[in-house]
Amino acid sequence: MSHDITLTERAARRIGEILSAEPAGSMLRISVNGGGCSGFSYGFDIDRTRQDDDLVVERDGAAVLVDEMSLQYMKGSTVDFVDDLIGQSFRIDNPQATASCGCGTSFAI
Repeated sequence: MSHDITLTERAARRIGEILSAEPAGSMLRISVNGGGCSGFSYGFDIDRTRQDDDLVVERDGAAVLVDEMSLQYMKGSTVDFVDDLIGQSFRIDNPQATASCGCGTSFAI
């Protein structure tokens, strides 16, 4: 299966740091939820259970889960981790998004 989502090296490193403090087998789940200031928002959770329809994206030992429903809104996205003056956060560059909010966690299609 081709990966529809890409993790940058910075994102993989940060996910690895987060998961190192979690129980073995933990993965980062990224989901798309209705709501947020632009219509959809991203959710980030720690999950130890992989569902049958999950896409698993791995890089440098970091694993990310994306469910099939969320994947349709995230195809072609790149997950990055930025550490700038505003703070540290995961940033998702989503080519399907027609608009996003300043906080970067909400988008419209």
